[in-house]
Amino acid sequence: MEQTASKVFPRVSWLGLDGLLVSFTDRLNEPANRAALALRDAIERESWPGVEETAASLVSTYLRFDAAAMDGDALRARLAALVDSRDWTRADLPGGRRRWTVPAVFGTELAPQLQEAAALAGVTPEKAIAQIAATPLRVQTIGFAPGQPYLGELADHWSIPRQTQLTPRVPVGALCAAIRQMTLFSVTTPTGWRHVAQTALRLFRPDGETPFLMRPGDEVRFLPIDRGAYERLSNEGPDGGAVAEPIR
Repeated sequence: MEQTASKVFPRVSWLGLDGLLVSFTDRLNEPANRAALALRDAIERESWPGVEETAASLVSTYLRFDAAAMDGDALRARLAALVDSRDWTRADLPGGRRRWTVPAVFGTELAPQLQEAAALAGVTPEKAIAQIAATPLRVQTIGFAPGQPYLGELADHWSIPRQTQLTPRVPVGALCAAIRQMTLFSVTTPTGWRHVAQTALRLFRPDGETPFLMRPGDEVRFLPIDRGAYERLSNEGPDGGAVAEPIR
């Protein structure tokens, strides 16, 4: 159990009348993200009656239950017992995860903030590309927009701040960096994250059988390509050359 100042983790808290939140820490780190994903998977496999929804964020696990049909205090006690039953920071990640390889063109006018982000990280643009491409990034959570993954973590020197002003628009498929994380945008949006690469991948497919392409716990590697390859992949369909394989 982690202790910081007056806060002790993991901590089980109420969220409204029908929600419970298990927090593993108050700042992002790999063990806490692992714990959140593993606990959510365990709750799903337990299939407790009355639990209607579960979700994992960066460092916490949420469940919503039918407050009219069950005793919330009893459920909280059951959840607390499960939390205390093991060290979730060392638990196995959920099964069924996939390893994605996603082609991306770094820099150029398509992703104009690569040089700025690299300078903040203290590396050349060439080293920035090599470091990002060499790092397997976990889908830590899905959030902000439909199907949008937060990916992490990069090395410590990539703890670069967000911008003080928003970039007015980044397109679908933009790969952006901040605070040791990357996010791959599923919608066109303003952002304070720096746009370092561009993919042709569409993550949100509302008319598809699986609207959200990636799932928490998946792993992503980015494959640097040139502008010509990007243009070709953009015309070949929504996958943009991305491929996935099961993680054994």
